[in-house]
Amino acid sequence: MAKLIIVSNRLPIKLQEKEGELVYQTSEGGLATGLGSIYKEGNNLWIGWPGLVIEEQHKQQKIIHDLQSENMYPVFLTETEIKEFYEGFSNETLWPTFHYFSQYAIYEQQLWETYMAVNQKYCDEIVAQAEPEDTIWVHDYQLLLLPSMLRERLPNSTIGFFQHIPFPSYEVFRLLPWRKEILEGMLGSDLIGFHTYDDMRHFLSSVNRIIGHGSMHGWINTGTRSLLVDSFPMGIDYDKYAAVAASEEVKRRQAIYQANLNSQKIILSIDRLDYSKGIPQRLLAFELFLEKYPEFLEKVTLVMLVVPSRDAVGKYKELKEEVDELVGRINGKYSNINWNPIQYFYRSYPLETLSAFYRMADVALVTPMRDGMNLVCKEFVASKLDKRGVLILSEMAGASKELSEALLINPNDINQLVDAIHKALIMPEEEQEQHMVLMQESLRRYNIHHWVSMFMDRLSYVKIKQLSLATSYLDEATFHEMSDAYETASTRLFFLEYDGALVKYSSKPDMARPDAELIELLSRLNSDPKNKVVVVSSREKDNMQEWLGHVPVDLVAEHGVWIKQNSTGWQTMMSLMDDWKSDIKLILDLYVDRTPGSFIEEKEYSLVWHYRRVETGLGELRARELVSHLNFLASNSNLQVLDGQMAVEVKAQEVSKGRATAHWLNQYPHEFIVAIGDDWGDEDIFKAMPRDAYTIKVGNSYSVAKYHVDSCGEVRSLLSRLLQLKASEQPQEMS
Repeated sequence: MAKLIIVSNRLPIKLQEKEGELVYQTSEGGLATGLGSIYKEGNNLWIGWPGLVIEEQHKQQKIIHDLQSENMYPVFLTETEIKEFYEGFSNETLWPTFHYFSQYAIYEQQLWETYMAVNQKYCDEIVAQAEPEDTIWVHDYQLLLLPSMLRERLPNSTIGFFQHIPFPSYEVFRLLPWRKEILEGMLGSDLIGFHTYDDMRHFLSSVNRIIGHGSMHGWINTGTRSLLVDSFPMGIDYDKYAAVAASEEVKRRQAIYQANLNSQKIILSIDRLDYSKGIPQRLLAFELFLEKYPEFLEKVTLVMLVVPSRDAVGKYKELKEEVDELVGRINGKYSNINWNPIQYFYRSYPLETLSAFYRMADVALVTPMRDGMNLVCKEFVASKLDKRGVLILSEMAGASKELSEALLINPNDINQLVDAIHKALIMPEEEQEQHMVLMQESLRRYNIHHWVSMFMDRLSYVKIKQLSLATSYLDEATFHEMSDAYETASTRLFFLEYDGALVKYSSKPDMARPDAELIELLSRLNSDPKNKVVVVSSREKDNMQEWLGHVPVDLVAEHGVWIKQNSTGWQTMMSLMDDWKSDIKLILDLYVDRTPGSFIEEKEYSLVWHYRRVETGLGELRARELVSHLNFLASNSNLQVLDGQMAVEVKAQEVSKGRATAHWLNQYPHEFIVAIGDDWGDEDIFKAMPRDAYTIKVGNSYSVAKYHVDSCGEVRSLLSRLLQLKASEQPQEMS
């Protein structure tokens, strides 16, 4: 029975060893909460590190046994792996880069090699537990290489990946020495999820500019498979936080804390110790607020909770010292015997204590310099049962895309932050309630369970879409079936696309001339009287005449406008006027002016805008603009816009390769048919073929073709092998 395997760096438990005994404690993290019910269903499984280095074999076996009943399976890591994989590459290379602190990133080959090795270790453990039909959901930046490793070992599995931290812009991401390997690792997924559209856009841009794969509406075609990239803002367990906030224990704690804080107004700040959270900037803004608005002295207190995090690491140790110094200086400057402006706590707190702080806070200050989502702001909103309170939120946090009713600020603008604090403290309760109600409605609807459901539904959709348009690889068994049909047939038709199927694409179209091997292959194929060979192309007829006019094969040029049968000259399939060309050419000229390296090719019945020589990324961007522009103009005309390989072509609607190939289907008997193509324009050929035809796509992308091969070389090899077959009977010449 197929199961769901969740994979993350850490299991949803905290494992500790006390007095020789293993102690398990449930994690209260957002991911653990959201997926808590799912991984415990049926034979589902969560795989990850248990949080403690255990090297003794008997203890490892005990942990495996203990966790089995909880639907968990541990990956054991050594001290060195934790230091180099987790603390090293994950948190000192990827974390600063992805949060736009690239000046803190370190680039060490040893850390990268350990990162690869640990990702492979996770892969090995998953493969040992997985079946081919399982769904595997990989989480976060520690395991970026894992999807492609799994794809190689479990090619038919459904693989989803979700990144919980930001994905940086191309200009920042390109700084990583291992940028290409990281992207290729992620592209092993069927669905890649991010919290925001911006992260998704940055990822697609990096894939395009570093690897060369374009995208359309989030779909990436790698040449061998297609996958989807989408955004899924992560929510919280709203009902859980609301219920905890309503509990008597939380009310009791709130009363105690408020009795100790005589201030009329409380500003709350909760963060893990990290340079991405903007804690020093927040303290400086609060200090400036007290200077600018002295009427709030002794009337407002900043309650700052900082959760310890890697304070043994240099940058974090320096940050801790900076925060301590700022708190001490500000308190020393303003405090008196009855009042401290800042109540600073450097420790972790249980949920009930945090909930009490959420309830009592008048203002929540959530101002990270960069954050993937940030759930603290959502927890604050869910805990405000009285609908009172104001959220000040950094626009650099992913949550800002959802919580537009918060006071959104740029954390780098200290004056804007000061003004926001003042506005929050004087905001009328009626206005507070209006904002809070709207934010709570949004969080209640788009909760953690909705996030899980949306991602899993989308993953299922992607797999269905892939399967519905998937082609089977033309393996040996299929070839033997094809060769048997070839040998027994007395009449055969071959439709062979020139560019991309017989000849590789070239950055310069004129460089794709046929070589001697191809000319010999086509001549031999057509020399059998049983065979009729048709070479199809979108190129100009003069081009095809120059290259293949002397070869005894039939030709189709300009997407089917012109056809040439060996015994006759060129004939047109249509007699349309080309008055439309002048108007369309003006538009294409504009795009040539805007896009250095692009050029226009004019054919008798079509116009083509080429961007093969344009800077990667810019060409694809301009092509999408142009296609959108032309589709709008063509909506009420007799024109068709084709978005092809590094080119956009405009032609008359009546013209298609499918209609041209139908001419041969109608004219000649055919017991055996092979049609080979590679581009979206060749789908018309495949659709025109009878059901028993062997339709073959070059590259494993979506297609109505039955089969696929991987390269032009395989196409030539396939045709050569057919020619080597010994005919079973005397051939009968086709007329």
